[in-house]
Amino acid sequence: MSVNYRLIHTSPERVFEVLANGWLYPSWVVGASRMRDVDDAWPAEGARLFHSFGVWPFLINDSTSVLEWDPPRHMKVRARGWPIGEAHVTLDVKPRGDGCVVRIGEDAVSGPGRYIPEPVRRVMLHARNTETLQRLAYLAEGGATAN
Repeated sequence: MSVNYRLIHTSPERVFEVLANGWLYPSWVVGASRMRDVDDAWPAEGARLFHSFGVWPFLINDSTSVLEWDPPRHMKVRARGWPIGEAHVTLDVKPRGDGCVVRIGEDAVSGPGRYIPEPVRRVMLHARNTETLQRLAYLAEGGATAN
């Protein structure tokens, strides 16, 4: 599993406002290129958002579903990206001074991506999630709206 941390200069509640807006997903998740739809129940457990990943004209439509939602502390999703496979992604947020520390953990759970050797997978995901946390920080610190 790949694990990244980032200090974000805003409250955990503010980070979760960004996470709660499914339409912002491709703004902070590296690889997601557009949103197609968001369940009305998002981010309740079991709710899904429908996104595409890749670069036009090579876009693949897929979805991400909420496995656990405990704001402003914890979120776990199952991100689908077939034909590569599926991953579990957890975000844990803890207050730190007048900001917070966000921890993202990710690993493949099914599909061909699971067969990439773990040390190689970890390095690739670490680089991707460094940028993912930077984007999340920009949105949360910059005041992206929750609606």
